Amino acid sequence: MQIIGLKLPSQTPRIAGASSHAKTLGVLKASDINWTYFSPAGDFEPGERTGKFRLGANSLIVDKRGQSRIAMEDYAIAMADELEEPAHIRARFTIGY
Repeated sequence: MQIIGLKLPSQTPRIAGASSHAKTLGVLKASDINWTYFSPAGDFEPGERTGKFRLGANSLIVDKRGQSRIAMEDYAIAMADELEEPAHIRARFTIGY
């Protein structure tokens, strides 16, 4: 991929994935089914469960340093919470530290 003449090979899969997710979200929004769309942070990797994270609606959540990250373990806790007590029906929500 090239942006303003710069080749960014390491970002190509991430950008392609984000584009596919955006299309999927559009299909869900246009449907008449009940759905919930849970978007992880920009960096989504194994780590330690902290239980200390923030949820948002449609914006990427960033920390004080401008980083968007979440450990898979905390993502899983938030997902389980949503399954037990649905709070985002026909809506997208995000997570990050």
